[in-house]
Amino acid sequence: MRNATSHEATVRKADYDRYLAAMFAPFSVQPHLFVLYAFNYEVAKIAGSVREPIAGQIRLQWWRDAVEEAYAGRARAHPVVVSLAELIAAHQPPKVLFDELIEARESDLEETPFADMAALEAYADATSGHVMRLAASVLGAKEGLDELAKSAGIAYALTGLLRAIPFHAARKRLMLPLSILQQAEIAPENIFSGAAADRLPRLIGLIAEQAQDKLAAARCPLPRRLLPAFLPAALVPAYLRPITGEGFDPFRNTADVPPYRRQLAMLAALIRGHL
Repeated sequence: MRNATSHEATVRKADYDRYLAAMFAPFSVQPHLFVLYAFNYEVAKIAGSVREPIAGQIRLQWWRDAVEEAYAGRARAHPVVVSLAELIAAHQPPKVLFDELIEARESDLEETPFADMAALEAYADATSGHVMRLAASVLGAKEGLDELAKSAGIAYALTGLLRAIPFHAARKRLMLPLSILQQAEIAPENIFSGAAADRLPRLIGLIAEQAQDKLAAARCPLPRRLLPAFLPAALVPAYLRPITGEGFDPFRNTADVPPYRRQLAMLAALIRGHL
């Protein structure tokens, strides 16, 4: 695959969890996983790189058209698109997954995207879950993994949003559902100003509980050849442990997990045969 080394370097720098997961896959398909994750990074970063929503919508439409053309056998002169066209030709993943993933990313451009947990989970499934479905397709899955991808994808995405609270707050982005903020008696502006430190543990606990429930639902036996598609979700317990600990403040404490511990968590899941 052309540009394989470049895609691997991009994913290693921008999405280390998925980079690690890909390294547990057969060597022959790793380049295709790297380009899939590079594509995901390209569309995920759009909201943070534009000042106006219309500019983000234009860029997302560019990717929507690029995917359409790639399925038609044409590839735009963009390194990720060229390699993505090769992935599509080799594995024929369902095009609807790409379309829905790009559409879901339009929520990133909205000031207040999620009214309730159901809306947030739908977004998480269409982004994180669809990436897992596409990765599973690259690894040879045919069908029957929708519920696993949904549960694992939501668990991983919710955990990621909790870890990213300070990042989004600094950019005046509210990526948490309004209904959960109301339960925790937190106004959106309190998140942005960092003035809700005493109530954040409740908010974090409510969302962390959802993530844990989804991970529990994803713990079913799976052929080891397909597990790398879902391995990022194996990191949910390690990430939630500090976040839900007593006295944790996302604006003052770190929720990072050392790379070696992430590798061990993924290896343990492979040995178990499930997340």
